[in-house]
Amino acid sequence: MRIRRPSVVVLSGLLAATLGAVTAPSTALGQPASAATAAEPNQVTNLTVTQADGYATLAWTPVEGATDYQIERTPVDANDEPIGPSVVVGIWRPNRQINNDSPTFADAGFNPGDRFRWRVRARFGTEEQPYSAPVTGTTLQPWGDPDVPGENLRTQWETTKAAQYTSDTNEYAYTAEIDRLSDRVRVVEIGRTVLGRPINMFVFGYPTPPATPEAVAATSPVAINCNVHGNEPGDREACLIMARQLAFSNDPRIIDILSHTTVLIVPTINGDGRAANTRGNSTGQDLNRDYSLIRQPETAAFVRMVRDYRPIASYDGHEYGNTRAGDLPMLPPRHQNVAQSIFDQSQDMIEGFMYARGAEDGWWPCPYGCEGGGNVGLGEETILRNTLGLKNVVNSLLELRSSGGQTRPDEGNTANNRRRKTYSALWTFHRLLDYHRAKAAEIKRARAEAIGFQASNSGRIVFRGSHPIPARPAPHPAEAVPPLDEPRPDMILDDAPCAYKLTPEQYLGARTDGPGGVGATLAERIAAHGWKVVKAADGYYVPLAQPERGLIPLLLDAQGAEEWVGGQRVYPTLTGRHNGPLTVTGFTCIADGTVNGPVTVQPGATLVAYRTTFNGPVTATGAAGVVLGDVTLHGPLQVANSAGPVSLVGNTVSGPVNLVGNGGADAPLVAGNTIDGPLSCTDNAAKPTAIEVPNSVKGPRSGQCAAL
Repeated sequence: MRIRRPSVVVLSGLLAATLGAVTAPSTALGQPASAATAAEPNQVTNLTVTQADGYATLAWTPVEGATDYQIERTPVDANDEPIGPSVVVGIWRPNRQINNDSPTFADAGFNPGDRFRWRVRARFGTEEQPYSAPVTGTTLQPWGDPDVPGENLRTQWETTKAAQYTSDTNEYAYTAEIDRLSDRVRVVEIGRTVLGRPINMFVFGYPTPPATPEAVAATSPVAINCNVHGNEPGDREACLIMARQLAFSNDPRIIDILSHTTVLIVPTINGDGRAANTRGNSTGQDLNRDYSLIRQPETAAFVRMVRDYRPIASYDGHEYGNTRAGDLPMLPPRHQNVAQSIFDQSQDMIEGFMYARGAEDGWWPCPYGCEGGGNVGLGEETILRNTLGLKNVVNSLLELRSSGGQTRPDEGNTANNRRRKTYSALWTFHRLLDYHRAKAAEIKRARAEAIGFQASNSGRIVFRGSHPIPARPAPHPAEAVPPLDEPRPDMILDDAPCAYKLTPEQYLGARTDGPGGVGATLAERIAAHGWKVVKAADGYYVPLAQPERGLIPLLLDAQGAEEWVGGQRVYPTLTGRHNGPLTVTGFTCIADGTVNGPVTVQPGATLVAYRTTFNGPVTATGAAGVVLGDVTLHGPLQVANSAGPVSLVGNTVSGPVNLVGNGGADAPLVAGNTIDGPLSCTDNAAKPTAIEVPNSVKGPRSGQCAAL
């Protein structure tokens, strides 16, 4: 972000030429043209055409008995005389939308700003019926007034009318100008690719974005990842256009969204692959099979961003080769370790919101695979949608159908195909912002419920396997769904351990699974994921009673499908009832227990407890770590001078809670607790955090925990 100043803008030659090519935008935004009268039997009536960014929504009254509809478009001049052939550009079928009684079709692929005449006709099988009366209109120019600095920026893709994709150098110049001219945006570099290209992220807020990652996280941000596969660039172009809109639009909707949250856009995580037009990065690695493993610098950068900025909702952009699929195949995080609340909320975003809005605007969202999709959309935790779900982020995959397919027969023209893909992605990303704005409270509740569930270390562990996506009765966008993908017996661990123990060699030793045979250590990767680790005299312990419990075993258990290492399973040392005082030495794990008496954690010892009741005070002084999840404590809790992690998630405490003088780089985690008494935090090396999961505290909150 830079202070605006009325200086001459010096751009690259390509970007400067871009500005000179822009013409004034249409004034017809949102105003439908229409044709109503039926003159012949079975003729479509009440056709309307509403212009939007890069597409036009056609709507009409259905003809009884019609099996599908053909959409015809004809280029016309200012006098509405044809200047080119009439072409059937779309086929409407009943499985496009959830409400067949109100058919709509998003016509796209045309050059924005051109003028056309549209007609629609019904078909009974292959028998064509009369066309509707025509409707004529001028499509909207690319967004932004050419006479207003900032708004007049255009990408290489826009300037060349989709003949060329935006190069890396043009992206950097465009990004820098948005950053320079708008107070609403800060561009941050979250990492570098293998070949050293910057991985930039737009951070949008109104009137200015929050200044730090922690301040951004406090706004419950929404994130968009635009281009993980280098040869799937349609979403990236949409993200660059959207960045201009968010930076400069005075639309009340945009202002409202940015006033209530922060929007994070990573346009090009795989810059090396985009430059080479390859699916993988420069090493050949498919980055969308590496988000859990983070062997590559690109995925590690994104995972660190998620750790620090903590988005609560997200979309991940791709393209898909199935010619029979919908316009916009989508899919939630399906891995069975994803908390049910996250899966359900993600499904609500797709089926409850995107399907409905798609029916209004004429787009065709459907489950990934849709019709004839094959063996896609499974439960690999290495895929971003699953990794994010395991990190308690409501999210979806977005696939842009690569070809026009059976329902868009005019996309033999490359530019038409590219424009339809990009503007359909732009529509989707804007609807993501609308969903977040409308359902932020629900999303936050789902996330809080998921974090509490994971920290309780409840239920079995599934190493590979998916939540089912139920099919809807045809005709419906979800009439065909991805495979069931049930976990095999060898991919299930019914008896979840308390923790995984890693040897110093496993935790700190050199690895060879990165670029050039050099990989980050497990210590570095675990830190990137943000997990709590207890250093003990005999090794390093990673407790499962923490927010990313669903992901931890997939990487640290030898039974995992794609694990880092086979750590030692550590099972609870105490279950059931214990009467009398309890002194904790070494590494002690209590699960499903009841302790009647005071608990004292000795210096250098570790207490991990979940789904346990303590009837008496719990006191830890100089502990190696204290991790409590879904614990009921009748008495005070004091954790002082701990050298390692402190994690208190989803507990109920009848008494005061006091955290004082705890060291270590990790901030104490105090999230989703119910405390019947005061909460006091003083002199901790890092300020405790609730990761936006509020605590219910009946007494006063003070010190570093005053805002928790």
